[in-house]
Amino acid sequence: MKTGIIGLPQVGKSSLFRILTKTQLSEQAFANPREAHIGVAKVPDERLDKLAALYNPEKLTHAAVEYVDLGAIGQDALKETTFIGHLRNVDALAHVLRAFDDPSIPHVGEIDPLRDIKNVEVDLMISDLGQIEKRLERLEKDLKKMRTPELERENELLIRAKAHVESEKPLREMEMTADDKKRIKGFMFLSEKPILYVLNVSESTTLGNDLEAATAKYKLEEVASRPNAGATAICGKVEAELAAMSDADAAEFLSSYGLTESGLTRLIRTTYQLLGLISFFTAGEDECRAWTVPFKSRAQEAAGAIHSDLEKYFIRAETIRWDQLLEAGSEANARAKGTMRLEGKDYIVQDGDVMHIRHSG
Repeated sequence: MKTGIIGLPQVGKSSLFRILTKTQLSEQAFANPREAHIGVAKVPDERLDKLAALYNPEKLTHAAVEYVDLGAIGQDALKETTFIGHLRNVDALAHVLRAFDDPSIPHVGEIDPLRDIKNVEVDLMISDLGQIEKRLERLEKDLKKMRTPELERENELLIRAKAHVESEKPLREMEMTADDKKRIKGFMFLSEKPILYVLNVSESTTLGNDLEAATAKYKLEEVASRPNAGATAICGKVEAELAAMSDADAAEFLSSYGLTESGLTRLIRTTYQLLGLISFFTAGEDECRAWTVPFKSRAQEAAGAIHSDLEKYFIRAETIRWDQLLEAGSEANARAKGTMRLEGKDYIVQDGDVMHIRHSG
């Protein structure tokens, strides 16, 4: 699952990407503003860390989110085949918004994140509208030749999508059935993608409070509460300093700002949630690992995330909540207490489940 980092010029997109993914790229690598850069960020998970403390495994593997630095966005960029190709191929968007004061970094007009959101949203919707209109023209010709139920359903759906976009509402807010979503999946509409608004705020002595209050301060509460949207805040300058520190120094540095975790930790976790993903765990002395599955996945599907053979030959999933396992102190104690249970293939996996897959393979 890929999340594309977008935003207007001089908002801190590339810096955020480098800090998030710990990607070592030279300044020359960013010389081409239309070149996409891909990196992976580990999803912080205290639950997995606590399980690892119990098992002391040889290997610890966190879940990961893939980020793509897409460069500055705008109507001109959206006319370029390469840029829009990269943009269409991500699953969600992280829109970085300038909310910091720095006279040394140019900025056109006043700092206004809400205005920037609206401007970029319009650009995304205009791009989608062009696609919709082209396809509707083609459908009109096809329907004259042969009317099929599938073509009629697609035509009805795109007419509804056109009206939705023309009312200045992004497609991520349009109600669609599972079949509707499958029908338009191939278009990879830009305004349909889930979006996370990332406020990049100024450094201050009250940074902890400033990060908490940023969404309200910049009037993003309403847009962030819409379907498939969210908001968080970071301070790019502080995050860059944290990235160069040891864990112990970083914890002390954060506490001096009244923080218990970095803005990047919240950003990564929020991205994971926005993509509709959860984690379940496998735990043992060889490895403690977080596995990524979509929300409401069945146990048999979760087994497939580990290995296709486990899905094919699935019998039962031995399951327990991560905190119940910690409380029991061992799997043997959990079984004795009856908190370790057997679940069938249709069990809906819960975020934080620890699972052992029984199979016949």
